[in-house]
Amino acid sequence: MKLRLLLPAVAPLLFAAACATTEPMGADPALRGSQDVPFDPGAQTSPYGLFLAGKAAMNDGRSAEASAFFDRARAASIDDSGEFGDRAFVAAILAGDIPAAGRLAPTGDDSQLVLKRLGALTKVALAIGEGRGKEAQALLATGEVGAPHRAAAALLGPWAAAAAGDKEGAVVRPEVGGDRLVDVFGQLGQALLFERAKRYDEAETDYKALIGLGDAGVLFIPDYGGFLERRGRWKEAADLYATALAKYPRDEGLQAAAARAKARKGAPALPTVRQGAARALVAPAASLVGERAHEMGLAYLQMALYLDPKRDDARVMLGDVHVAMKNTDAARAAYESIGPKSSQYATARSKLAWTYQTAKDNETALRMAREGYEAAPTSDEASINYADLLRANDRYAESAKIMDAVIARAGESPDWRLLYMRGVALERSDRWPEAERDLEQALKQQPDEPELLNYLGYSWIDRGERLGEAMDMVRRAVAANPKSGAMIDSLGWAYYRLGDYRNAVERLEEAVLLEPADPEINNHLGDAYWRVGRKIEAEFQWNRALGLEPTEAIRKDVEAKLKSGLPPLKPPAVAAN
Repeated sequence: MKLRLLLPAVAPLLFAAACATTEPMGADPALRGSQDVPFDPGAQTSPYGLFLAGKAAMNDGRSAEASAFFDRARAASIDDSGEFGDRAFVAAILAGDIPAAGRLAPTGDDSQLVLKRLGALTKVALAIGEGRGKEAQALLATGEVGAPHRAAAALLGPWAAAAAGDKEGAVVRPEVGGDRLVDVFGQLGQALLFERAKRYDEAETDYKALIGLGDAGVLFIPDYGGFLERRGRWKEAADLYATALAKYPRDEGLQAAAARAKARKGAPALPTVRQGAARALVAPAASLVGERAHEMGLAYLQMALYLDPKRDDARVMLGDVHVAMKNTDAARAAYESIGPKSSQYATARSKLAWTYQTAKDNETALRMAREGYEAAPTSDEASINYADLLRANDRYAESAKIMDAVIARAGESPDWRLLYMRGVALERSDRWPEAERDLEQALKQQPDEPELLNYLGYSWIDRGERLGEAMDMVRRAVAANPKSGAMIDSLGWAYYRLGDYRNAVERLEEAVLLEPADPEINNHLGDAYWRVGRKIEAEFQWNRALGLEPTEAIRKDVEAKLKSGLPPLKPPAVAAN
């Protein structure tokens, strides 16, 4: 099984409470859809009818409608607390209606504690956004914003002080014992707030400490560089960016900053209080998303976007979270909201394309990916995404051409993953000598990479070349990934090519158990069955392969074998090193 690319890589707790069950939202059968609750939502007037309409809307990813239904249900009920109120709050924050979420924030004894704490954090963000800094400070001082929001509360604290005009409180660096995220991003907030207070020496000390954080320091180079530009220290800024680009030559943000510093104009503005508070929420949001606490991360992102609607990086992350939660329409809306003038446009278009590819709307997927690529033709991210979508749609020659430019930009030592991607496209374009060269060069960089070992080894096996070496490579790949049906298929096919049909059947049966819906593996098993005389089972596997959306090449191969069987055996290939 060759075409299994390792794509280049150049916390349901909250809503369990909202559902008044131990399951996360979406696991509650009542939230799975309205097919068993036929009604016209617009005609509902009773609290329970409005409640059902809200659940159906939430299940369909229509958070704004769900918020309205739940709010009406709460208002129409005798008791406006409890489940109606909790769900109204959850729907509002999912929809990004932070003013409504602040108004609906649960406070009653019968509300879930996790929601009351998030509600308190929401009120803090809302107060900062509306310039009510003293109120935000007072809310934080109550301790109502408890776990799991301590990091977010700590990072928002200085910005609440800044909104309140508390100059000393604004520059106090937040601390939460043992929380590295608060340490780092708290120092960033302190640097920005020192700069706002015109305490430039102290600000610069913080900025320098941040860029000295090893590999993580690159994240803060634009912040320090922006500080230097705002001070008119253009040469120092240019030198800073140049040093960083020597290590990260393809970083597009650094490239843009370097060009700006060279031109000596257009220094980035110092963030406003709202913008600083938004950034303070993006960091813990990213941490939550990385921990797969998607719903909580989504809530943080919506608060950040309320504070700074122009934070397109948060909007891209919002789309990613919706993809992870399988809310495709919401994900598309997030990506599509990013306009062509945004630095995030190409990224958003690329991610939007994959939502259509997953839905098997290949034409739209390719159009979206092309739009992202054409908006930033020198962007490696946009180029790689477009090339990969071309490959996924069997347009291998075009994919290889796009990768040519990416690899050329990489200089003398392109990353092995780029070579791997182009090698696959070249091999599928019947340009084997060039493909082999790319794959071998990639393997020199990563000699133990299972994906490479499997792909190159399988390619040699399929061509009847270097069979002993190829067999060893595939065995190493399987040893590294013993549960990979694709790699076990490669090993089984190696046995088949060597004429060892008994071992081929054994390994291919194992591969099919691991990857039952793969047409190529089922096709291979059919071939092996035929060779050991199990012809009825062979025909079953071939027919099964036809029902699994095979490629055109596999479909034609299978149809021919179902008509005439396999040709008589030739002498088996001889393993040779």
